Amino acid sequence: MSLPHHTIDGVTYGFRDLKDLLAKATPARAGDELAGIAARSSVERVAAQMALADLPLTAFLNETVVPYESDEVTRLIFDTHEFVGVCSGCQSTVGGLRDWLLSYDATPESLAALAWVDA
Repeated sequence: MSLPHHTIDGVTYGFRDLKDLLAKATPARAGDELAGIAARSSVERVAAQMALADLPLTAFLNETVVPYESDEVTRLIFDTHEFVGVCSGCQSTVGGLRDWLLSYDATPESLAALAWVDA
């Protein structure tokens, strides 16, 4: 995966990895600022949010945010999830999934079809 980035007003904001992108895309919090992981400005935060929206959903299966060895939830996701194409028409990006979930196409039946498949 190439490094996530987004350009606003001619300035390209790049993010080291998925963990950095997620940290900078979240609302400002004092703890994140103290830890040095928050976006440095509201514009950088918006750039991170836009880069996150363009991110393929498969990025979450290709790069762990929390090490597999030290996190039960990460192990559960990687050990039991089989990516089978999330939704028709959402282009398999975070933003596409968001738009699809907010559309009338996200019916109870189509949402049920998103259930994970045991590997």
